[in-house]
Amino acid sequence: MTDGTSGRYAAVRAAVIGTGLIGGSVLLRLADAGLDVAGWDPDPATRDRAQGRGVVAPATIEQTVADRDVVFLCGPLPTLPGTLARVAELTAPGCVLTDVGSTKVAVAEAADRLGLTDRFVPGHPMAGAESAGLVAASPTLLAGAAWVLCPTPGAATDAFRWLTGLLVELFGARVVPMSAPAHDSAAALASHVPHLLAGALAGATQRAPLRDAVLALAAGSFSDGTRVAGTPAERTANMLLGNRDRVLHELAEVRAFLDGLAAELRADDAPALIARYTEARAARLALLDRRFAGQDREFPAGGDHDAEVTWLRGLGDAGGHLTGCRVGLDAVSYTARLPVAD
Repeated sequence: MTDGTSGRYAAVRAAVIGTGLIGGSVLLRLADAGLDVAGWDPDPATRDRAQGRGVVAPATIEQTVADRDVVFLCGPLPTLPGTLARVAELTAPGCVLTDVGSTKVAVAEAADRLGLTDRFVPGHPMAGAESAGLVAASPTLLAGAAWVLCPTPGAATDAFRWLTGLLVELFGARVVPMSAPAHDSAAALASHVPHLLAGALAGATQRAPLRDAVLALAAGSFSDGTRVAGTPAERTANMLLGNRDRVLHELAEVRAFLDGLAAELRADDAPALIARYTEARAARLALLDRRFAGQDREFPAGGDHDAEVTWLRGLGDAGGHLTGCRVGLDAVSYTARLPVAD
């Protein structure tokens, strides 16, 4: 990641629609990199705040997306299909469109209905904070983040390649290619269910007779376990409802494991309790000490891209990510990293 890029994306003209925590961080990073970037938010005070931070923030979407090469859609989840349709009408066919929403199936289906799969690449940077708004945004928030992009065969593969290069060069992103359904299934357990668990723990504490005493004793485990309960409630509700079926499925799996812990505790079964926590500890240790091996792959630049997309999605499903994408006249080359088996 560079400050003031001089690479192949130096002349890119970008726009960001919705400048809250994630959109604002995208906007600030692109501005720091020296790109011609404009941001729009429906809140006039937020637009004024953006201008106060030295970023162009026009009064209308039309002005913001005019003559842009790429537009990031960063508004609330329920608004994304409508915003996608509007921005598509206002931009040239060659303008790449992407989003940063925490669920992917709904917006991918909307793009299909709208006939935009040739230039819309569903995306989701896996980073954030419990705070919200442009006041909490930072040009470094997304630095090095795992950033899901959903490739599809055909013309959209070209947009995926281009966007992968931009995210790697400007954000230092670890691009994780996945299908939209695979993303939503994985995100349910990686991100969405944790919001339910954090809300349950924090909510039970709020109702507890000794709430203040609990908060006085709370240390790292409570703080870590409830951190995302500080997320604005509407944003959390939109995320959970947008992925409802998958979240409920994974919640049932978590509940089954928790019920097992409770049963073993109730039965005073120390060996079974230890065995179950040993199993859980393995996942935690794997998260903290993931090891990767490099892999390079090359595909024809033209064609239907089916084999390329199959490999890309398999890479993401296996826990891998892209660190580079180079497109030549005849071939596209990917640099990837895959987790090493324990």
